[in-house]
Order: sequence, then structure tokens, then C-alpha cells
Amino acid sequence: MKILFLGDVMGRAGRAAVQTHLPRLREDWKLDFVVVNGENASNGMGLTGDHAKLLLEAGADCVTLGDHAFDQRDMQQFIEREPRVIRPLNFAKSAPGRGYRLFDAPGGRKVLVTQVLGQVFMKRPFDDPFSAIEPVLKSHPRGGLAQAVIVDMHCEATSEKMAMGHFCDGRASLVVGTHTHIPTADSQVLPGGTGYLSDAGMCGDYDSVIGMEKTEPMRRFLTGMPKARFTPATGEATLSGIYLETDDRSGAAQKVRMVRLGGRLQQAEP
Repeated sequence: MKILFLGDVMGRAGRAAVQTHLPRLREDWKLDFVVVNGENASNGMGLTGDHAKLLLEAGADCVTLGDHAFDQRDMQQFIEREPRVIRPLNFAKSAPGRGYRLFDAPGGRKVLVTQVLGQVFMKRPFDDPFSAIEPVLKSHPRGGLAQAVIVDMHCEATSEKMAMGHFCDGRASLVVGTHTHIPTADSQVLPGGTGYLSDAGMCGDYDSVIGMEKTEPMRRFLTGMPKARFTPATGEATLSGIYLETDDRSGAAQKVRMVRLGGRLQQAEP
């Protein structure tokens, strides 16, 4: 199976990058399944229902969220009507929506997508992601009920992301980090056949401070004093993520490649 995972979509520039590149990539790379992290797609904070529809219409089969999952109020209602949007599994137990779902893919195949939030350096205490994901992995064995298993590990610390990769090794097809907006260069296949990348980066304007227009973040670093709100940078965006090929029988990763298209970062294709 050929799978593409795109990192955090950041504001209008990120949405434009997905709209521009994803339809062509689905056709040219003959993609079977696409996951897009959309939690910053609406003005850099959360995701509205309208912007979720835009990402799905551009070619995403599933949209994951993150710690800003419900910053946009209408997502609380929209996620109940749209099962292709996945919230973090270990968010508040009363949160609407679901933290995992088994999706249909071409040829009668199934893809499990789930997301967990890390605990290290995060602003609020979330439930333990390891114990939260364990029953989901047990009930959806890779190569059995699901031909591919994708885990979006949304957190700050690379150590926690790597620990989740090894925890899921042999049980997931891909563990990919999101949240920090900075793409890492450690794509690999772990010993048990799980593809891994510490952070997929963002789909956004990299002439910025993690996707935000530079002036206000730099002022705060230099003076310690806020003056204005953060606003997403609006220059040409880079599409950033990871491409994965799996074996349908075992669900193991056979090939992983970082993706950087357009904008300021060096381009790379599978």
C-alpha cells in the first residue's frame, strides 16, 4: 500500500499548499491512502469544519488533530458528523469524536489511524499515551484486521516520540511525530518493520517562526514583552511529510521517504 502522511497544516499558506500539491501527488504517486494533520489549519489555532472539508476535498482520507483540537468551537459539533476527522485518543474522556478509526482503502484493504498526545513539556496534563494506545493496537493487529496501522504521535519531546516508535514497533506500519512544525531527518524502518519519523514538519511558510509571521515572536524573544497576536505567515508554503510503502500481508513498512515540496525547503520525492 502507498501511503502519504502530511505534517501540521499551518494557516492559509498551508491549506493552499495542500490544495495545490495533494491532488497531483495522489495521481502521480498512485497513493492508496492519505492522512493530513490539520490542527493548525485555521488561523494557526485549531481547525474549523469548513477547512476540514477543504482538506478532505483536496484528497485527504483522514484528518488528525492535536492539542488544539477544539480551539475552533464548531469542531465540537463537526467531528460528530464527520468520522474522517480523528481527535487525540487520550484527550478528555468527555471530548466529542473518536481517537481512532478503521478506514476503507482500495482493494478491500483496511487502514487504522490513531493519534495520541504526549505528556513531556506539554501545557496541560494528558492521560498516558502508552497505556491509551495499547488496547487499540491489540484489537487491530497489523496485517490482520488492518493492512496498515498509522500512529500520529503529537508532542514536543523527540525522546517521547522515539519511545512511542519503539513501543509500537512490529505493531504499527508508521509512527510519525507532529506538533513541533520542524521536520526531522531521521526517517527509518525500525527492526520490527515500523516506519518512523520524529516529526513530519509543517505544511506552511518556513520563512517564519514555526509558521507564524516573524515580527511578534522575535519581539517576545528579544524583549519578553508581547505587543500583538501571533499571525500565520502567508508566503509560499512547503508541503512536508513522509511517504510510506507497506506490505499488505504483514503491514510492515518496506520504504519510507521524507517529502518536501515547494516553498523554501529542498524538494524530495519517492
